[in-house]
Amino acid sequence: MKRILVSWSSGKDCAWALHLLRQQSGIKIVAMLTTINSEFDRVAMHGTRSAVLEAQASAAALPLWKIPLPWPCSNEEYECRMAEVCLRATSEGIEAIAFGDLFLRDVRTYREKQLQSTGIEPLFPLWDIPTQELALDMISSGLRAKLVCVDSRQLDPSFAGRDFDAALLRDLPASIDPCGERGEFHSCVYDGPMFSHPLALDAGETVDRDGFIYADFKLAKTLDHDRQPAPDIPVRQSKTPSPEPSVRTFSL
Repeated sequence: MKRILVSWSSGKDCAWALHLLRQQSGIKIVAMLTTINSEFDRVAMHGTRSAVLEAQASAAALPLWKIPLPWPCSNEEYECRMAEVCLRATSEGIEAIAFGDLFLRDVRTYREKQLQSTGIEPLFPLWDIPTQELALDMISSGLRAKLVCVDSRQLDPSFAGRDFDAALLRDLPASIDPCGERGEFHSCVYDGPMFSHPLALDAGETVDRDGFIYADFKLAKTLDHDRQPAPDIPVRQSKTPSPEPSVRTFSL
């Protein structure tokens, strides 16, 4: 059996990648791999609370590898942390890491370059699937997600907090990718065929951080003293890294 890690951002694309991989023979999904902004204890890029992330891992019946990143974090520090992860992975017989990337060639090239000398194979289960088709397949198969971050320079802030559903796809401007692959929005999955049960989420505050609109969600019935601060900074502007990708614009 080929042992695989799934790069897990908490969003719909990685969740769907997990779902597709589980339908393939000869594969064993070993764990989810997630980078965490240690300053706020939230998923890097999406701003998802750690408690929600852990509930996702439980619903997917998978161990969770959390990779804490300091804030601010240099690209050198990011790559050092990821090199440590790769060493751990190879020591545990893991042969590949699967990513939920859809079509951004620069992102794929960067991942392939970083893994080239590690002995770990990068996998892209969703690569080049037309995104309108992909979005409709996700929704019709029961995937449910909330838009947790919206780049207001690309998409109206009112979309923050909405469900990723057919109504949302109809309302998206023509310039916006249906899956938000260019960084227009990010999501948090709370149900789907990759989970044994749905997560119950309560909506919290919506905040504007330098043009990024974060809609906060917490597990239902979480006590007030367990509340975490809203993400204080935008994590990236686009999924496309610069020629020398910075961790501010590129992560798992």
